[in-house]
Amino acid sequence: MPNIEINIKNIDLKFITDDKLFSPKNIDLGTLSMLEEIDFINESKILDLGCGYGVVGILAAKIIGEDKVIMCDIDDIAVKVSKNNAVLNDVSNINILQSDGLINIIDRDFSLILSNPPYHTDFSVAKHFIEAGFYKLALNGRFIMVTKRLDWYKNKLTSIFGGVKVIEKNGYYIFISEKRNIMPSNKIKKKLKKENKKNIKNYK
Repeated sequence: MPNIEINIKNIDLKFITDDKLFSPKNIDLGTLSMLEEIDFINESKILDLGCGYGVVGILAAKIIGEDKVIMCDIDDIAVKVSKNNAVLNDVSNINILQSDGLINIIDRDFSLILSNPPYHTDFSVAKHFIEAGFYKLALNGRFIMVTKRLDWYKNKLTSIFGGVKVIEKNGYYIFISEKRNIMPSNKIKKKLKKENKKNIKNYK
């Protein structure tokens, strides 16, 4: 029997969970808040990064098709439970991988990456998600993250993507950044700074 039955975006979903996974009794309010800001319809390829028991990726697959969704988690229990939930929700062909962050994700053409990172730990996981996530997005692809913390995430996303839209909802912050350059913003700044120094030197 499913632990959770819920309707999201007029789609009935059911999930088996596990006490070892995040938010096993109810779908996390942060995840639900993030999902309210996304329609999925125009997305060509989605990554559910840190998928837990599979809510985000399975919903996306129900809307745009299981062949357009990849899900991953570092936890083998999460991967196993997500695969069971994909079958339970009739989207069994989703590609669900065990991966430490984005290490085993080879695709670099996602139109959307979604994540509800473990924000109660240090920032090393989120740092990897954001920095590596930038390179896994197609140009004009979006990176969307939900946390209860504001400043660090806002600054980090801005430094990599060059900007971020922040939506405050239900006590959470939803961050939306778009990939507008093939190089991260901080590297562009360093490159420009280096070129400016060179130009000044040549001018002298």
